[in-house]
Amino acid sequence: MKEGLGVFLWKIAVALYLIANGVLGLTKYSGGDFTTIFKRIGFSGDVLNVFVAVASVIALVAGIAVLLEMFNIRLSFLDSLILIIAVIWAVYIVIEIIGWITKGRSENLWYILQMLAVHIMVFSSLLIASKKIG
Repeated sequence: MKEGLGVFLWKIAVALYLIANGVLGLTKYSGGDFTTIFKRIGFSGDVLNVFVAVASVIALVAGIAVLLEMFNIRLSFLDSLILIIAVIWAVYIVIEIIGWITKGRSENLWYILQMLAVHIMVFSSLLIASKKIG
């Protein structure tokens, strides 16, 4: 483990997060985060289901690719897949911020900051995992 324990655990966390969201989106158990994201963007019905399915497949493949990369099996398309998920996440963050500002949601400031921090952590992890930007 030449990268250190922190990097190892971070890669495991990113991979598991992507795999879990991919499986949740594909099994329609709860749709995972992608259902929430695309609903907030404004999709519904069949269009929502298509976007959730596509994002879920991308996330699942990207998560598996992150795990494979840990064993020095490099997949050339990994950066592109993770970058796609990062862009989706960035749009979601912007929409959430606009919603918090314009709709005056009832959540208190500390809850909003907590949720914003979580989404920024996911987003930044995706950017770091995609070597094209991070």
